Amino acid sequence: MRVRFDPALIPDCPNLEFEQPLWAQGLRLVAGLDEAGRGALAGPVFAAAVELPPEPERITAALAGARDSKQLSEKAREELARRIQDASAAWGLGWAEADEIDRLGIARASRLAFCRALDALTEPAQYLLLDYFRLPESKLPQTALVKGDQRSLSIACASILAKTARDARMRAEEECFPGYGFGRNKGYGTAAHRLAIAEMGECPLHRRSFRLRDEGLFFG
Repeated sequence: MRVRFDPALIPDCPNLEFEQPLWAQGLRLVAGLDEAGRGALAGPVFAAAVELPPEPERITAALAGARDSKQLSEKAREELARRIQDASAAWGLGWAEADEIDRLGIARASRLAFCRALDALTEPAQYLLLDYFRLPESKLPQTALVKGDQRSLSIACASILAKTARDARMRAEEECFPGYGFGRNKGYGTAAHRLAIAEMGECPLHRRSFRLRDEGLFFG
């Protein structure tokens, strides 16, 4: 059953409402997690984990403007990504490749990317904040927040790092697999990308388990 959510709970910008009570309990390494690329037709799914230091005033000022990556321009995301990396206590990236997505399914592959992002942290997390999903593979205590990337600053920062890292990967892949426009569409199903698939077929970056119903194309 779908959980009812009151949009009035979404603040003007993500804040530390969920992090601060955990810090007050002595849990200083609270990791916000989010992913990018879940709905793409090609390329990996990326995840990021971000641990902010328990310094509310300094962090809020240092990361002013941070929010859900989908609400930001590419230029703003790139600038914020640098600030997040500088201001964080620790951050980590993880990803699952297209063949892993095909083998595991997108849900399990996304969780694998989350686990790899957590493993990449130089300071192991004590508590997890996630955007909607839970991570059963982790024994850490965790909270899944509806619209988490719009409510938790840690999750919003993870959203930005995952998105910028994945975009950079897809821009690099365009040189290896020209003609699909990966530098522009980042592997998502734009009209031009779908047309390129129809004309050229799939490349090794494409998720062969994903169906393109509109064009009647199916990989695999």
